Amino acid sequence: MKSRAAWARTLSMLMLVSLLGGCASLPFFGKDADDGASRAEPQVALYELEVRAPDPLRRLLLDYLDLARFQNAPASEAITPAELERLAAAAPAQARSLLETEGYFEADVKVTRSDGAAGLPRIEIDVVPGPRVVVRSVAIDSAAPLAPRLPTRDEPWRDRLDKLRAIWSLREGEPFRQPDWNSAKNAALGALRGDGYPRAEWQSTNARIDAVERTAALSVTVEPGPLFHLGPIRIEGTHRYDEAAIRRVAQLPPGSEYSEKRLLDFQERVLKLGLFEGASIDIDATGPPEAAPVVVKVKELSQHQATIGVGYSANTGPRVSLEHWDRKVFGQNWIAHTTLTLGPDLKSLGTEFTAYPDENLWRKLAAANIEQLRSADETRNSWRVRSGRSKDTTDFERLYYLEASYARVESAPLTTSSNALFFNYQWLHRELDNILLPTTGTALGLQGGVGYGDGTRERSDIPGVETSREPFVRAYARFNAYRRVGSWFANARLEGGQVFVSNPIAVPDPILFRAGGDNSVRGYEYRTLGPTINGAVVGGRVLLTGNIEFEHVLLDRLPALLGAVFVDAGDAADRWKEIHPVFGYGVGVHYRSPVGPLRLDVAYGQATRQVRLHLSVGVAF
Repeated sequence: MKSRAAWARTLSMLMLVSLLGGCASLPFFGKDADDGASRAEPQVALYELEVRAPDPLRRLLLDYLDLARFQNAPASEAITPAELERLAAAAPAQARSLLETEGYFEADVKVTRSDGAAGLPRIEIDVVPGPRVVVRSVAIDSAAPLAPRLPTRDEPWRDRLDKLRAIWSLREGEPFRQPDWNSAKNAALGALRGDGYPRAEWQSTNARIDAVERTAALSVTVEPGPLFHLGPIRIEGTHRYDEAAIRRVAQLPPGSEYSEKRLLDFQERVLKLGLFEGASIDIDATGPPEAAPVVVKVKELSQHQATIGVGYSANTGPRVSLEHWDRKVFGQNWIAHTTLTLGPDLKSLGTEFTAYPDENLWRKLAAANIEQLRSADETRNSWRVRSGRSKDTTDFERLYYLEASYARVESAPLTTSSNALFFNYQWLHRELDNILLPTTGTALGLQGGVGYGDGTRERSDIPGVETSREPFVRAYARFNAYRRVGSWFANARLEGGQVFVSNPIAVPDPILFRAGGDNSVRGYEYRTLGPTINGAVVGGRVLLTGNIEFEHVLLDRLPALLGAVFVDAGDAADRWKEIHPVFGYGVGVHYRSPVGPLRLDVAYGQATRQVRLHLSVGVAF
């Protein structure tokens, strides 16, 4: 425990020094201005200005009226009384023009001048905006027929004009605002350009304002140009890796209709190859529309890459890690990823080989790992080797493999040792706005497997060795949901699993279930929730945990920094009737970094009546 505390203090100091060193780049720690600007002549108020109007119209006028913009200036650049008179005279017309952009076409604007209390001229602007113009009708047409489109789950429209009418953002009955009018036109035209017609332009756009009825009739007509179809793929930027790897994941048959979404999905598949630092994909719209070339530009990653990192988590303590990538193993189309992790509580060495994907996006894989984990007064030594195939798309991940594994768990009252041959299938479906830092959407993961195990157990209180050899079945499910609730970010998790086996001795510890720790039930030590034998916590055959958490931005100028409140609950046991969920409550500070969330949580374990700190942070060099 002293060793972990010393490591934690050292890492905390390193983090503090790093953060302070980087603070100079933040706007609230940086210099106010350069030296030349600090010696510039100070600005003074040349006259008093008062604008009386409903918010946010008052803010609009103060931002854009010439009277507001020229109010402060260096004394040497003060405007003359004649110039001030001109600005005041022009203010009503200028204000009415600004108010019309917000839908107020009958605004009454009055400007009065007087002497201010400080001896400066005083100008007062009083605004009565009057009734607001609302949208009465919207007409969207095309100057030429549009080809029907293939409906999808996300875009169920067959008629392209129906799609434009459905996504049109300035609806009937809404206030007419010039920014909303421009935004609606840009979004609709962009949608059509990305859906087969990249040369589309507006033939006409009209907003007819009826000042008497205070309504706006909107009409737009598009000139679509030709429907584009995809032609040959042209690849630029490949030197180290074979172009065939890109062509295999294209899934763009020649002659198929152009779609921006299809190209973006292709771009995502190229980046998921793990061979390229960046990729951009577009069509050559200057070419023939019946076979427009698809231009792929990539920037390759190096074949070999090594990364050293340091980190800390409440689950496994401090760590130093070394990662190495070889993206063309022995000149073959395989990627090798090797990770070495060293820490007082966790030591591991693992290598995974994955082949470049085939035309159906399936990858062959082979992996091996050896690990030593110390937690809850016990030590687990384990190894595993596996071979299988995986497929990763935008919404789905699939993985199946055959695994041989071994685990030995030693503690003072109990020692277990087991090995198994295990076939497992994993399936994940996600509908998230961001895979790395989600704020809305859901994710569902399912796992199922069958195996045969052989294990032994030795207890300090009972002489002899207990053995078991038998088949087993494992099932596991995890559901995550994310949603915006006002200005809060809410997320919830529910997970459960069961290993169907008459005697858990036959099953290696990593296949069984335990709860507690950072990503399970906060407020409790890692892997300390589970069935107990002779005073030692062991892996259970059933698991049920869940949590709900709310996050809120702490500083407007640093939206990636959030405060959090949460409730966790759960337990692991040998039978469902023995599940007795324990609760953990807490608060935290989370930072949404580009590489993933950094979390500092303080949780109270209701069952143990103890407060625990949960920290997860890592830095790569």
